[in-house]
Amino acid sequence: MFQRFNLRNLNEPEVKEQYQIEITNRFAALENLKDDEDVNRTWENIKENIQTSANQSLGLNEMKQNTPWFDDDCLDFLDQRKQVKMQWIQDPSQNNVGILNNERREDSSHFRNKKKTYMRAKIEELETNSKVKNIRDLYRGINYFKKRYQPRCNIVKDEKGDLVADYHSVVARWRNYFSQLFNVHGVKNIGQAEMHTAEPLVPEPSASEVGPAIDKLKSHKSPGIDQIPAQLIKAGGRKICLEIHKLFTSIWKKEKLPEEWKNRS
Repeated sequence: MFQRFNLRNLNEPEVKEQYQIEITNRFAALENLKDDEDVNRTWENIKENIQTSANQSLGLNEMKQNTPWFDDDCLDFLDQRKQVKMQWIQDPSQNNVGILNNERREDSSHFRNKKKTYMRAKIEELETNSKVKNIRDLYRGINYFKKRYQPRCNIVKDEKGDLVADYHSVVARWRNYFSQLFNVHGVKNIGQAEMHTAEPLVPEPSASEVGPAIDKLKSHKSPGIDQIPAQLIKAGGRKICLEIHKLFTSIWKKEKLPEEWKNRS
C-alpha cells in the first residue's frame, strides 16, 4: 500500500532522534539472524523497519482529494439536491421541476464560490512564498496552476537544423537519429588480453563508502517501488549505514540482487 510519510517532521530534532531510536531498536531485535540470510529477506527487513519506524515517529500525510475545495458543506448541498431530485422522480409535477432547477442553481453558485475562495487563497499563498523567498513551495504552487494546461510539442530539428512538425517527418527523423547513434561503423577491433586471476577485480564494499554515498542521495525525489524516500535513509543515522553495508556485502559475496531491485516499474 502506498504511504506518504510526513517528512517535514524530520526538521524537528526531537522527531528525528525518535526516528533513529525506533530504527536502532527494531534492528536490534533482528541481530540474532544468521549472516547468510537470503538477500531478499535482508532487504525486506530493512525496508519494513524503515517504513514502520517512519510511520511510528513521523506519521502519514493526509491524502489530498482531487478537488480540495470540496468540503462537508458541499456534500450537504449534494445530499439536498439528491432528495429534491428523488421527490421530482416520484412526482414530476411542474412545481417539483421548479424546485429542482432552483436547487441546481444554488448548488452551482455555491460550488463556484467555494472554488473561487480556494483559488484566491492559493494565489495569496504564492504571494507570501514569493515575499519570504520560500522558493520550493512557490514553484510547487506555480506547478499546481500550470498542470491544468500541458501543451504537447511534436517538433524536432532535422540534420540541417530546420524544424520538422508533421508526424511522418518526425518519426523518420528519430529513426535516422537512432540508426546513426547505435550503428557505429569504422571501429577498429581491439584485442583484449586474457586475464587470469584468483582475486576479485572489485574490492569488497567498505563501511566507509556507504555513509558518503547515502549523504549524496537527492532529497525531495519520488521514491521507487520500495516507497522509501531518500530522506528516511539519510536521517536513519549510523544504524542504517551499518545495515545497508551488511546488505551490500551479502550481495557482493553471493552475486545476487534482491528481486525487488530488478523491477523498475
